[in-house]
Amino acid sequence: MPDQLFPGVFCLMAPSLDRPTKICAVCGRPFQWRRKWKDVWDEVRYCSERCRRRRGTTAAKPSS
Repeated sequence: MPDQLFPGVFCLMAPSLDRPTKICAVCGRPFQWRRKWKDVWDEVRYCSERCRRRRGTTAAKPSS
């Protein structure tokens, strides 16, 4: 337990299960809400700056 490792330290962030998620339009991976996106969450489509730059290309996915 983290509280046993660092007594008296409190976690200020909400548990990750409480945050909304979306699927990245480029890589297809799920990503979670971030505080810096709080005002534009409805407009966010990409999980990272790398995916935003690659938005015009299609990601090669291995077929299994």
